[in-house]
Amino acid sequence: MAPAASRLRAEAGLGTLPRRALAQYLLFLRLYPVLTKAATSGILSALGNFLAQMIEKKRKKENSRSLDVGGPLRYAVYGFFFTGPLSHFFYLFMEHWIPPEVPLAGLRRLLLDRLVFAPAFLMLFFLIMNFLEGKDASAFATKMRGGFWPALRMNWRVWTPVQFININYIPLKFRVLFANLAALFWYAYLASLGK
Repeated sequence: MAPAASRLRAEAGLGTLPRRALAQYLLFLRLYPVLTKAATSGILSALGNFLAQMIEKKRKKENSRSLDVGGPLRYAVYGFFFTGPLSHFFYLFMEHWIPPEVPLAGLRRLLLDRLVFAPAFLMLFFLIMNFLEGKDASAFATKMRGGFWPALRMNWRVWTPVQFININYIPLKFRVLFANLAALFWYAYLASLGK
């Protein structure tokens, strides 16, 4: 009975959807690496913000069905135009600037990511989100003064092990995806804390 059910599933194409989706993703990744990573970053960033809002509503026991649609849209824009492309080129830059055969390459890459890329990327995040929210320069300055260092310290605590794994063990073409998937959980975690 089981082999017959398996054969029926195979003939109907059931169970092959994940394989076909992965094959399509890998094809797009090979043909259009920056665009594929940008689209993936945009979608996963928007999804992360949406999930964070849902968790926050549940945590506050709100029954309203309304969500801030602007949040996922802003995150989608940021993910598509900034996270995906910048991360793609940064990981390529690290591979070429600090090749694997260099002594302590993994540690050097991690330090470059944590001490140069993370602060610059966080500052860019605050700037772009400030712009997308329609706020002025004084709101950006206030956010930087009050939120930058706490956010960067938390980034270093949480993302350093994630980036250690990403930089040292994840194949180059999947690093942006890995970071995006980790960010999805990060947004959910922040929402659960009420941040």
